[in-house]
Amino acid sequence: MTAPDGTGRGVAGTPAMRPSGMVAARAAGILEYLRDSAAIMRRPSRAPEGSRPLWRCLKFYGFPAAGAVAVSMTLLDAPVSSFASTLPPGLVDLCYDVTDFGRSGWILFPVGVLIILIALSATLSLDRTSRLVLAMAAVRLNYVFVAVGLPGLVNTIVKRWIGRERPSLHGPFSYEPFSWQPEFASFPSGHATTAFAALVAIGGLYPRARPLLWAYALLIGVSRVAVSAHYPSDVIAGAVTGAFGALCVRQWFASRGLGFYFGSDGSVYPKPGASRHRTARSPMAA
Repeated sequence: MTAPDGTGRGVAGTPAMRPSGMVAARAAGILEYLRDSAAIMRRPSRAPEGSRPLWRCLKFYGFPAAGAVAVSMTLLDAPVSSFASTLPPGLVDLCYDVTDFGRSGWILFPVGVLIILIALSATLSLDRTSRLVLAMAAVRLNYVFVAVGLPGLVNTIVKRWIGRERPSLHGPFSYEPFSWQPEFASFPSGHATTAFAALVAIGGLYPRARPLLWAYALLIGVSRVAVSAHYPSDVIAGAVTGAFGALCVRQWFASRGLGFYFGSDGSVYPKPGASRHRTARSPMAA
């Protein structure tokens, strides 16, 4: 902008930045932000010796979960599916409204938009404290995005390899492996995977929200059976896939000091959230 006297100065007497210069400055800020983010994500693993390995969790919880899936397939899937087909239409319609919130887009889309907005707001003119606050927020958002999105992606591929048919007159043991048809994408449940991944991912950052997240995850799981989209065993398998996948992502972030840390007992705990006051006192809080 050019002042009326033709000096090219703004109203405050300082040189006005041309649009091209503003674009260049913002691009440089975004590039610097991306470099910093890449450097953070490349941190080497430094998990303490006393930390609990995930294979131990799989040993103690994986086998009971597999047993629950097997029992459900054998004893529960057929009768529960038959019962679901007799539910009142009004209740089924309500369950359709509820089950829609199990789609990963309800979580991934807003989180992705926030990540992009943080990247766009990163400019070289920001002070160091502000940049650290943005970096801390971005780490947590990236964690949620990966912890929910990655198990869902794995589930999408695996369920089509297995090719279990959704509830139908053919019964719970109808399969067409390596089928990419939606009617043969029952096991594991994708909605349950997303819901329980969100339970572990968001609950890991905000432990006080866990009761609400548990209610959300269980409602999504029940709704998938009520609308005859899945058998109970599909939901159990999806819950295990989502929860364990999110735990793996949380372990990866904690081993690099990103958003989490290992306590003296070897457990993983969330770091304090982002704020200017806290970041100014502890620059390495990210």
